[in-house]
Amino acid sequence: MIDSLEYNNLQNHAKNIRRNIVEMVHSASSGHPGGSLSIADILSVLYFHEMNVNVNNPKDENRDRLVLSKGHCSPALYSALAEKGFFPEEDLKTFRKIDSYLQGHPDMKKIPGVDMTSGSLGQGLSVANGMALAGKLDKKNYRVYCIMGDGEIEEGQIWEAAMSSSKYKLDNLCAIVDNNNLQIDGKIEDVMSPYPIDKKFESFGFNVLKIDGHNFEEIINAFDEAKKVKEKPTVIIAKTTKGKGVSYMENQVGWHGKAPNDEEYKIALEDLK
Repeated sequence: MIDSLEYNNLQNHAKNIRRNIVEMVHSASSGHPGGSLSIADILSVLYFHEMNVNVNNPKDENRDRLVLSKGHCSPALYSALAEKGFFPEEDLKTFRKIDSYLQGHPDMKKIPGVDMTSGSLGQGLSVANGMALAGKLDKKNYRVYCIMGDGEIEEGQIWEAAMSSSKYKLDNLCAIVDNNNLQIDGKIEDVMSPYPIDKKFESFGFNVLKIDGHNFEEIINAFDEAKKVKEKPTVIIAKTTKGKGVSYMENQVGWHGKAPNDEEYKIALEDLK
């Protein structure tokens, strides 16, 4: 059980992350709000409860790592990093602007707190494997987290990587599938169904946990459970709502990759008050 104070703190961080996602995408007149909003609660828990990270030393070799494999949802990551204090919140307004370091996809060479450049879907789990294996070889205690989209796991490289995760017994790796059931062209089962996601990962040797990706207690308990598992990687299949928190975006595939206009922006901020 988490106490009411921690629950309220996590909720406030998640709301701030969501508001900044909307601010960024509206300001840039482009971006991917739907899948960014769906992972805000998970990022709130990662950065404000779970991960060992240091804003004053972003490249600390003992830090926990996060790979946002679905890199087009960078507004969520940037908002979480700013909320944590890696860079000024006002910089979020430069998202996707010419000469801004906050590009459409995360860049590890330019953005404090970003552990891996991403954007080409399907590659993140492979990189996370490398980080986790390096940690084992170097006898480090850090953990590696990798957030993937449920549409993204239609990519074959994900399953090649999953075999490697299992072969090398990467129990310091925790993959997270953002199962919001929508991708750019529609429902994932209509485009190229990856279901049953749990059985697939089980067959690849993963410890599989299924949770409500908007329930802080379930998210925290899943991360705690993952740390207890030895000699196999864990995947958390988080059932989420695309566009979570904004009334007209929720479960609407059209909000995968477009920005709200001025009127829609006002409604979104009111929803997230």
